[in-house]
Amino acid sequence: MDNATSIGLTFAAVIICLTAFSIYTSFGPPSRELGDPFEDHDD
Repeated sequence: MDNATSIGLTFAAVIICLTAFSIYTSFGPPSRELGDPFEDHDD
């Protein structure tokens, strides 16, 4: 495998991991601790 392919695969793996972590944080069990800034303000 050449150097460009290795860099491309590493970059793709990092993007996939960040996306999976973001989805888990947004919709998984940690999302119960997230606050809604629009509900925090009393209009």
